[in-house]
Amino acid sequence: MAGIYIHIPFCKKACHYCNFHFSTQTNNIDSFVEALLKEIVLRKEYITQPIQTIYFGGGTPSLLSNHQLSLIVDVLKAQNALADTIEFTVEANPDDISLEKLQFWKSIGINRLSIGIQSFQKEALEWMNRAHDVEQSHQSIQLAQELGFNNLSIDLIYGTPHYSNDHLLADLTIIKEYKIPHVSCYALTIEEKTALHSMIQKGTIKNIVNEDQATHFEIVVDFLTKNGFEHYEISNFAQPGFRSQHNSSYWKGLPYLGLGPSAHSYNGDSRQWNIANNALYIQSLQKDDLPFEKEILDLPTQYNEYMMISLRCMEGFNIEAIESRFGKAYLEHTYQVIQELADKEYFEKTEQGYCLNKSAKFLADGIASDFFIVR
Repeated sequence: MAGIYIHIPFCKKACHYCNFHFSTQTNNIDSFVEALLKEIVLRKEYITQPIQTIYFGGGTPSLLSNHQLSLIVDVLKAQNALADTIEFTVEANPDDISLEKLQFWKSIGINRLSIGIQSFQKEALEWMNRAHDVEQSHQSIQLAQELGFNNLSIDLIYGTPHYSNDHLLADLTIIKEYKIPHVSCYALTIEEKTALHSMIQKGTIKNIVNEDQATHFEIVVDFLTKNGFEHYEISNFAQPGFRSQHNSSYWKGLPYLGLGPSAHSYNGDSRQWNIANNALYIQSLQKDDLPFEKEILDLPTQYNEYMMISLRCMEGFNIEAIESRFGKAYLEHTYQVIQELADKEYFEKTEQGYCLNKSAKFLADGIASDFFIVR
């Protein structure tokens, strides 16, 4: 299984919390599309196996016109061997979704939508500086379902200072009522160089409270699992059969090609990432240059990444896989750390290894770091 990720680095507004690469200056979208088309051609040899997932992320891919999106999809299909069945996802903001766009997206093969709802609460949307309102959130879901987009995911952000337990339960209840089959739930994080970080530093808004976020996480897990969702990754919940195949490929360590500014690619032995600058990206591709940096992944780095990813997933880490992939010394190191953390009672035994128990999942990244080998 292999996938392609396409980063569309444009947004209408800058959300206060966002640290992804994007620009609100959209006057050069056509030039960006031309550069992206050239990159698709130049990098067609990076993935040799059939492509089973395509994912347009951002930024805001739903800002693309039908013509721009059609150009990109046509070249993707022409330059890559595609599997017979493909999961084809586009991230979309509620205010961009219309009947015309949905009909067009379906006509070019898009079969999964990830809608950036974030919350159904008016105050929460305003606090985050989102471009859409509550009514548009509801309309976007209703339109998508009416058009037959059954493989639907929505994003939800919890842990903001003003967001109460009741607000969270109200949002989760709406998700249940709409029978959304996939939900990505993220705790708000304060990233440097964001508007949110600056406002907190100046004291103009309250900082987040970790204990409240932990409580919200427990509410999310309890509510969604009781309503039939698999908690298959720390931030992701799916009804049976509706896991994100594209994101799951990341967590399984499968190869993927990333296209567009700031996009990452991975082939098992190395990782490379494109320059995070729209103007320089466009200028480089106009000269037929590929503007990326590359890192060769040594064995300790591969092990560290395996532990980080596997502990975020419901299956956890596989003991046999650690020994066969990394060697006996890494297996012994793994057992040693498990023993050192035994009194914390973080782990549950599985048929193939260990996973984190319910109470430890909120601490997954910190626990994974205890396994890291630093050289």
